Amino acid sequence: MKLLRVGTAGAERPALLDRDGTLRDLAGIVPDIDGDLLADASALARVRAAADAPGVLPALDPAGLRVGPPLGRIGKIVCIGLNYHDHAAETGAAIPEEPILFFKAPDTVVGPEDTVLVPRGSRKTDWEVELAVVIGRTARYLDSAEEGLAHVAGYATAHDVSEREFQIERGGTWDKGKNCETFNPLGPWLVTADEVPDPQALPLRLWVNGELKQNGTTAEQIFPVGEVVRYLSHFMTLYPGDVINTGTPAGVAMGQPEPKPYLKAGDVVELEVEGLGRQRQELKGA
Repeated sequence: MKLLRVGTAGAERPALLDRDGTLRDLAGIVPDIDGDLLADASALARVRAAADAPGVLPALDPAGLRVGPPLGRIGKIVCIGLNYHDHAAETGAAIPEEPILFFKAPDTVVGPEDTVLVPRGSRKTDWEVELAVVIGRTARYLDSAEEGLAHVAGYATAHDVSEREFQIERGGTWDKGKNCETFNPLGPWLVTADEVPDPQALPLRLWVNGELKQNGTTAEQIFPVGEVVRYLSHFMTLYPGDVINTGTPAGVAMGQPEPKPYLKAGDVVELEVEGLGRQRQELKGA
């Protein structure tokens, strides 16, 4: 299923994109797309049954309708740094022996076509297309990558916007370059795991002002999705509605020759993970 949330920011309603590409209202079936829904097999079954039954779900007119983040009430966002062989190579970094972790606050999440704000004083705002993993079952001390995959509810396109000076040159942790407002556009859809048979076979692409900058595949991940979930479960409990941003392929501004083409107000970024939908953001000053 392709689940999404539509409407004004803070007042989104649950919806579904059916097999014919028609937007359908889920508000009469479930209150929201969130961790509670993803952990409730019977509620998901009701959604599936309604989606398969003609005329049960009313159609929504998408004209002028904002698409919000496809997941509400996100618990935590755990991010994996330097998780692609080609990205590590372009930045001159050694291949990590274990996953590098940082966090993004849930309030960085915006819709896939919402404005992204360049922070005040920023000189090095960068782009990163990523595969986002959404947890559907509580994960603690998992034993295998296969178990890790079994705890995934679905997948989405994510944009891990980053301010490299804040992240790397200002001391402390990476988090200060990752948590500026609007720095995690998510969506348009949450695609359930049954429709993504192999999360290690997904092309990812990103364009800036129409120019292709990133063109990679999740096959390049150093730590694949199932292993990332297993690994994280030994350091923290993952709950339904938690999100994992799994890293970005080569092609970020930081990896380009000088002068590096960092983002500025007026730029337009478009990105997609194949099968998970496309995003488009116009950048403005904060």
